[in-house]
Amino acid sequence: MERINAWTTYKKEDEQKLEKLCTAYKKFLDNGKTERECAAYTEKLARKAGYISLSEAKAAGKKLQPGDKIFTIYMGKTVALFQIGKQPLAEGINILGAHIDSPRMDVKQNPLYEDNELAYLDTHYYGGIKKYQWVTLPLAIHGVVAKTDGTVVTVNIGDEKGDPVFCVTDILIHLAGEQMEKKAAKAVEGENLDLLIGSRPLKGAQKDAVKANVLKILKKKYGMEEEDFMSAELEIVPAGKAQDAGLDSSMIIAYGQDDRVCAYTSLHAMFEVEDPEKTTCVLLTDKEEIGSVGATGMQSRFFENTVAELLELSGGYKELAFRHCLENSSMLSSDVSAAYDPIYASCFEKKNAAFFGKGMVFNKFTGSRGKSGSNDANAEYIGRIRGILEKNQVLYQTAELGKVDIGGGGTIAYILSLYGMEVIDCGIAVLNMHAPWEITSKADIFETEKGYEAFLREA
Repeated sequence: MERINAWTTYKKEDEQKLEKLCTAYKKFLDNGKTERECAAYTEKLARKAGYISLSEAKAAGKKLQPGDKIFTIYMGKTVALFQIGKQPLAEGINILGAHIDSPRMDVKQNPLYEDNELAYLDTHYYGGIKKYQWVTLPLAIHGVVAKTDGTVVTVNIGDEKGDPVFCVTDILIHLAGEQMEKKAAKAVEGENLDLLIGSRPLKGAQKDAVKANVLKILKKKYGMEEEDFMSAELEIVPAGKAQDAGLDSSMIIAYGQDDRVCAYTSLHAMFEVEDPEKTTCVLLTDKEEIGSVGATGMQSRFFENTVAELLELSGGYKELAFRHCLENSSMLSSDVSAAYDPIYASCFEKKNAAFFGKGMVFNKFTGSRGKSGSNDANAEYIGRIRGILEKNQVLYQTAELGKVDIGGGGTIAYILSLYGMEVIDCGIAVLNMHAPWEITSKADIFETEKGYEAFLREA
């Protein structure tokens, strides 16, 4: 089944809308290189769109009415937004669920050391990465430091004009004979992904003078002592902004597009839909890259608790109405898919691959090998979604994540399906997935946002 290239269908008006959407998306990426930053920037966008926080609604004793817009942020890392529909909540919610964490390196709790008058931060990589991709790149540090007095200091070094950047070093090619004989997984060891952060000694220091100078700078800039690393969350991410890619500017290259490309298109769609029949929801979750675990991952109860709160504010919580609400809901698990790469064609089964420019991508299942660990959406739900998209002239395609015995991956889809709701993975094709710099097609971003809007209105 050959799918049409979206670019061939666009009029000038479409291209203008596409560029406006992608410009705003790049700004979202630049302002959200960590899950905390994404959550904070989402709050700004939500308030601008007329949303109020759940805590504000509760404090005001507000009874929710159709059209009301509510958001909540959990532990600064996970976001849920709702627009109350005309139908009772027990009739279900139309949900778009993406994640805002991305593969990276995290600074360890006892990280700072000096070796031969070079200062380093020891790191632990987060999520699935090819470790060799993270050496010799300009890197930035983003995150927070929580002090014992309760104050929390924001750290952002490497992405502002005039900032220094950091680097993980690699052995020069002239001495790399032994390294080049290793398998790619072992060419760079995880314990060697240490961040070079300084080489100037502090005058007068008797021991570890370079480390002492680093600590002096941290103390001056952030009021930070060495022991404060124990209660810090510092993430090492590529330095630099999202940019257009290609002579035709048809693509975007940036860090963290898995899965912030689906997070932003979901958000934009949410803001565009007004007065929905059913309540609409966007979930932006944390920890997906490590199994959706922890208090801010999708496996926690934050979503259930929020829906229970909404029911209470809508006229009173009832257990059966709560169960019906979850069971009657429909969801698109807004997550990316692997784009077909002709250079690595042997990894794909071409008839069932996702291609740049062919629109939003549906993965009926993810998991690995014999669909292990996947949510396998049923045919009736897929048929209903197809009808919505075709009615709204949205271009779409279906795919698997590589060849059967090669591919594998997971999303939050299976977790939401445990409530009995209909769920399917649906997002945007990505080249270089999980690399420091990932690539997406502007046409696919545009088509996916349109598809998400249609889903929220009509599912």
